Amino acid sequence: MCIAVIAARISIEKSLKYTDSNVGHNVERCTISNHTAIAISINRPERRNAFRPQTVKELIRAFNDARDDPSVGVIILTGKGTDAFCSGGDQALRTEDGYSDHENFGRLNVLDLQVQIRRLPKPVIAMLTLKQVAGYAVGGGHVLHMVCDLTIAADNAIFGQTGPKVGSFDVGYGSSIMSRLVGPKKAREMWFLARFYSAVEAEKMGLINTVVPLENLERETIKWCREILRNSPTAIRVLKAAINAVDDGHAGLQEMGGNATLIFYGTEEAKEGKTAYMERRRPDFSKFNRRP
Repeated sequence: MCIAVIAARISIEKSLKYTDSNVGHNVERCTISNHTAIAISINRPERRNAFRPQTVKELIRAFNDARDDPSVGVIILTGKGTDAFCSGGDQALRTEDGYSDHENFGRLNVLDLQVQIRRLPKPVIAMLTLKQVAGYAVGGGHVLHMVCDLTIAADNAIFGQTGPKVGSFDVGYGSSIMSRLVGPKKAREMWFLARFYSAVEAEKMGLINTVVPLENLERETIKWCREILRNSPTAIRVLKAAINAVDDGHAGLQEMGGNATLIFYGTEEAKEGKTAYMERRRPDFSKFNRRP
């Protein structure tokens, strides 16, 4: 993906590759008005970007790096090649206890990736890459786009769940978040019938945010990144946690609580408490208002 072609103001600063011939992701950084958007691409085009445990490990590492980089404001998740955004778990590597590649036991570590994306304090945009002829987001790949904060799709994109066709299912986010997005009746239809849906149908049911012509996909995604990066990063962080909290139970409340603590630590009231402790004196909170 060459984000540099979109506008002169945007240039790829650096490309990090954690990849061999069969697995991995590419990370591309582009600067937008002194802030950064990162594009993380699943890089298994020969398997329609189906993930295996090593793929997920590398994605988790990439998302962790993006979280820890204070210059990064938005993360774009996409897929390499001409066939798929992500076609889910690699069925050729499915075992009795998950998916296995280099190890002698199976894993379902994509569940950890889903939680990570939900709790990441920066917006994640799912995008079907400009080079794709037909961008499929199906199965576990379909769940990945649903746990992202926003989804921008080309007009040739295809969405759907394949689990029941291959003896599989997702009763976590793949069911609960889908029901939130499209309603319980439509969620049952998508799972029970395992049909595929066009981008226009997906937008109409509330599964994705917008549909754009294939040739405008990157341009539109960068436009959304620009608009997000103009806004308060703390406000975006707290709003993401608040929107997710109702579905994430105690974990969602913990995330909200952590964000509240982070904001409070920057206040004079909090600083007085710490300073008094370090100076071994009684804190004086009388100077702070008890607001209604």
